[in-house]
Amino acid sequence: MPEPESVPSAVPWWRDAAVYQVYPRSFADGDGDGVGDLAGIRARLPHLARLGVDAVWFNPWYPSPQKDGGYDITDYRAVDPVLGTLDEAEKLIAEAAGLGLHTIVDIVPNHVSDRHPWFRAALAAPPGSPERERFHFRDGRGEHGRLPPNNWRSEFGGLPWTRTADGQWYLHLFAAEQPDLNWDHPEVRAEHEAVLRFWFDRGAAGVRIDSAGLLVKDPDLPDLTPEGPHPYVDRDDLHPVYRSWRAVADSYHPPRALIGEVWVPDAERFARYLRPDELHTAFNFDFLARPWDATALRASIDSTLAAHEPVEAPATWVLANHDVTRTATRYGRADTRFDFAAKAFGTPTDLALGRRRARAAALLTLALPGSVYLYQGEELGLPEVEDLPPDRLRDPMHHRSGGTDPGRDGCRVPLPWSGDRPPYGFSTAPGAAEPWLPQPADWTALTVEAQTGDPDSMLELYRTALRLRRTAITGGLRWRPAPEGVLAFDRGIGFTCLVNLSPQPVPIDTPGELLLRSGPLTDGRLPSDTALWLGRA
Repeated sequence: MPEPESVPSAVPWWRDAAVYQVYPRSFADGDGDGVGDLAGIRARLPHLARLGVDAVWFNPWYPSPQKDGGYDITDYRAVDPVLGTLDEAEKLIAEAAGLGLHTIVDIVPNHVSDRHPWFRAALAAPPGSPERERFHFRDGRGEHGRLPPNNWRSEFGGLPWTRTADGQWYLHLFAAEQPDLNWDHPEVRAEHEAVLRFWFDRGAAGVRIDSAGLLVKDPDLPDLTPEGPHPYVDRDDLHPVYRSWRAVADSYHPPRALIGEVWVPDAERFARYLRPDELHTAFNFDFLARPWDATALRASIDSTLAAHEPVEAPATWVLANHDVTRTATRYGRADTRFDFAAKAFGTPTDLALGRRRARAAALLTLALPGSVYLYQGEELGLPEVEDLPPDRLRDPMHHRSGGTDPGRDGCRVPLPWSGDRPPYGFSTAPGAAEPWLPQPADWTALTVEAQTGDPDSMLELYRTALRLRRTAITGGLRWRPAPEGVLAFDRGIGFTCLVNLSPQPVPIDTPGELLLRSGPLTDGRLPSDTALWLGRA
């Protein structure tokens, strides 16, 4: 399979790439069944090329019962029939490469589906069997083993243990349909290295590693206590796994990239994953979780750059993804942080304010050194859909909460492409079925068609910003003196970014040619919640 053609450079593409995240079920529907698929993505690849991104990361497209949005996988070497075929995936990778787009596929190593052949074999085998050794099966505690083996909590809420018919329990840090693999087992390690080679052989330029800090567990599966090392988060014996993966990635020409989803608050321990013989990059969730506040965002930027500097790895910047409340909604709230525990129905939102801040945040993020990840629909300024009918909600976070948590479906609603009513061009086949999640009736002005050519639209802001990011922004970051509530920094010797997060307009006292602004200026002053890019020859 071909790699994207590009101008030869000593700098690997992943160090400063703009990566677009595609959630396949919600991007574009090519066959009219109401679910996005690979045919729809292939037809819309020109949109991504025109947008100006460098790579595309695809959420899992593997066969799955869809108990957790495709992250419960039955076969890592195939494509879910609802989404397409393996042949289509190979064509998609090749066609993307022809447009200069690198492909990143999602790898989910912590768990499999409960319908995966390995787990079905484990359930059919007796306690203590080799089939069960690939997972974490344990006897329970208490009388007749009726209590779970330890006091851990699921990432989705509730118990991370489910009891089987023979009385043993199995571990699942996520949904019960996602049994955790035992990463001390050599077959588990060998299988995942083989899966890496399978997709690298088909042209994938890299992999994104889901829940990368959770794989290895303390073999004793002890109770979680405030003291001592965590029994399953950021274990020291996880790093040899990624060293072996790096050897696989480096055996290809050009080398493939490893990108980790690592939720580790300790900056020094986070950086260990980015040593020269481990992962290439890792998501920076600290920046995403910070409020719309100059002091908080600057602290995150400084700590992120400082953490990456010793290992000479590029920082990554993320505003949103398939798990997070959309930026335009989050920034329109009294509490602008992101925290799963804070999600609730009925949270008041000022969408006009949120969109203004989202535009400014886009310019801030795209001006920072390193790589940036853009979740589908952010370039359109889509809001979170918070009035989905309860019977249409699919997310296990909602159901396991007893219905109190809105879940993540609100940021996964299918994209609007054209037209003045649902499905807004998401499904183009005659007689197409309704999209798998309903779209709002007021998205007419947010379609790609409506925003194209409108200089004030979010789409054209992103297109211009991504073009300038390639041509006008280089070098490291240097902070400039600025009023309270304002972020001001230079990149190289010819670029300045100003972002006003204070409640009042501020004077623009920095010389330079106006390159781009997120909103109109006021008598030569930078209004609140507005960003500005300046260039100098």
